[in-house]
Amino acid sequence: MAQVSFEHVSKIYPDGTRAVNDVNLEIHDGEFMVLVGPSGCGKTTALRMVAGLEEISEGVLRIGDRVVNHVPSRDRDIAMVFQSYALYPHLSVYENIAFGLRLKKMPKSEIDERVNRAASLLGLEEFLQRKPRALSGGQRQRVAMGRAIVREPAAFLMDEPLSNLDAKLRVQTRAEIAKLQSDLQVTTVYVTHDQVEAMTMGTRVAVMRKGELQQVDAPQTLYDRPVNLFVGGFIGSPAMNMLDATIAQSNGDLTATIGDQTISLGQETLAGHPALKTYVGKKVIIGIRPEDLEDAAIETGAPADRQLRGRLELREALGSEIMAHFAIKAATVDTAETRELAQDAGQSDSGTQIIKDEGEAVIVGRFSPRSRVASGDQISAVVDTRALHFFDPGTGNGIYDSVKGD
Repeated sequence: MAQVSFEHVSKIYPDGTRAVNDVNLEIHDGEFMVLVGPSGCGKTTALRMVAGLEEISEGVLRIGDRVVNHVPSRDRDIAMVFQSYALYPHLSVYENIAFGLRLKKMPKSEIDERVNRAASLLGLEEFLQRKPRALSGGQRQRVAMGRAIVREPAAFLMDEPLSNLDAKLRVQTRAEIAKLQSDLQVTTVYVTHDQVEAMTMGTRVAVMRKGELQQVDAPQTLYDRPVNLFVGGFIGSPAMNMLDATIAQSNGDLTATIGDQTISLGQETLAGHPALKTYVGKKVIIGIRPEDLEDAAIETGAPADRQLRGRLELREALGSEIMAHFAIKAATVDTAETRELAQDAGQSDSGTQIIKDEGEAVIVGRFSPRSRVASGDQISAVVDTRALHFFDPGTGNGIYDSVKGD
């Protein structure tokens, strides 16, 4: 096993495009690091540089204590699992898993031992003599994992390995991969566009945008304290609601005016965002996660000054919860970050697009299934102000103890 270190690593193509720009990242020995971001953000290019499939233009890349900038891929002691499983159709499962070991001319007894151990780990014992065409997509994925495991590499590199599986199988297989990595304790770098995969699998997650690292943190930290507007909007499903707001002071407390409505922020909100005091009389971007909105009709004693009122445009009943899309009179946030996030959401066909009237913004609340809201209703949603997020509209940075870029 080994750590993987990026030191000011960049990838510059002949036309001057910086696919990866000045990345500094240390992936610890035995860590499961996930690189996540929208299409074209540079995450796969970064992985391919670790694999030796892309030349490094600037900086130093280390695997363990060894600088590998000019070390051929075959000599880097890494194993890759790709989006396409790249199995040999004419070979059995056993032969596919053993293929790399045979190339190294390992003794048959050791090959047998490694293949059988991997097959046992992956639940493939009964399929060893089958050909890939006789396997399901999930089983083929496990064969590809087995082929990587038997090499006992210093690091696993995985490039969107679940993207060819259906939704149910993806959930099952991502749990299997996370458990396997935990058991093997092999340093793993995993690339995905799916932020749910990133949040559920990674020890730490590195969010990338336009070739640059935005934030590297534990999944819960990314969710609770995104450093900027882009990370806040990218992490979370459904995505964070973004609204223009103005901070004011009333009777010693701070308030946020959103369109024609004002909510009280309270001392708990200020305790988590003390820098908000410097924004009194100024505009901010306020972020509200859908799970921090609830139907006021089922919230006993909900304070009136912590509610948003609007017209329900769409009710999506999912059994365990209701996605309530409602329109409020407010300005829609329009920045380079929000446009990029909206474009990416459109490309991935996620989220529901609602046509709204001029001067309105549609926000999403994750309501309890006890809610009885119906399309066309005027509704009130209670805002959990303790969980609100605030961003500087000029820099896009999160507003916490201090404001980066000020």
